[in-house]
Amino acid sequence: MRIISLNAWGGAMFDDLAPWLDACGANVLCLQEVTHTPALGGWTRFDDADRSLPQRANLLSDVRGLLPRHHALFTASDTGPVHDGRRDHRQDFGVATFVAESLPVVGIRSAFVHGDYTEHRDQWPTDGRPRAALSVRVHDRRARRFVTVVNLHGLRDPRGKADTPARLAQAERLAALVEDARRDDDMTVVCGDFNLLPDSKTFQILGDLGLTDLVGDADTRTSRYPKPLRHAGYLLVSDPSGVERFEVVAAPEVSDHRALLLDL
Repeated sequence: MRIISLNAWGGAMFDDLAPWLDACGANVLCLQEVTHTPALGGWTRFDDADRSLPQRANLLSDVRGLLPRHHALFTASDTGPVHDGRRDHRQDFGVATFVAESLPVVGIRSAFVHGDYTEHRDQWPTDGRPRAALSVRVHDRRARRFVTVVNLHGLRDPRGKADTPARLAQAERLAALVEDARRDDDMTVVCGDFNLLPDSKTFQILGDLGLTDLVGDADTRTSRYPKPLRHAGYLLVSDPSGVERFEVVAAPEVSDHRALLLDL
């Protein structure tokens, strides 16, 4: 089974992302920064006080079209205004997990690890935005086992990625979701853009659940990210002996984040 995690950057590099998605071979694809604008396609622009970024209007629909033989699961964390050059639209923002139809989906959970769903009426805030995690439990027929995969987009703080009380509370909520979603003998994978440093106490909290991080202090950003701090994405597993291959994918570049690829 192949599991891939990627912060898709709202599809800002969609011309590069689309052919990669078509060929990546993911059985379970975990995407963060997924957009959904009902009844709208093409491009929009996202703005907050710090940034102005191009985004796909409906990355969720775009990826569904590229992966028609995958189930699409989406959890919105918040909603706010975007622009298509003519008028404003309401765009949902969250995480999505795409599961190959050959894998029976036997359990789905989602939970907010920070805050709760919010409608931003006039402008997206620069920090403190709510964050949701999405769990899917599947049956791997070939390996004759169950696999629980948890997809996380962690709290963004413009002041940095160091631990804060909010991030520690986030870790506790994430751990509770993992415990609720998995069963005793499951291979468990927790992945995503954690927005943390490698020495975060989050990894101790998840380690108490028997989860081992495979990324460590590896560079998980691409050349599209100009800042010197290169830590963001992580992937943890409950049984490292079950890992056939793990790679932080440096090329091709399809986002400002590198994809994390795991073969079980």
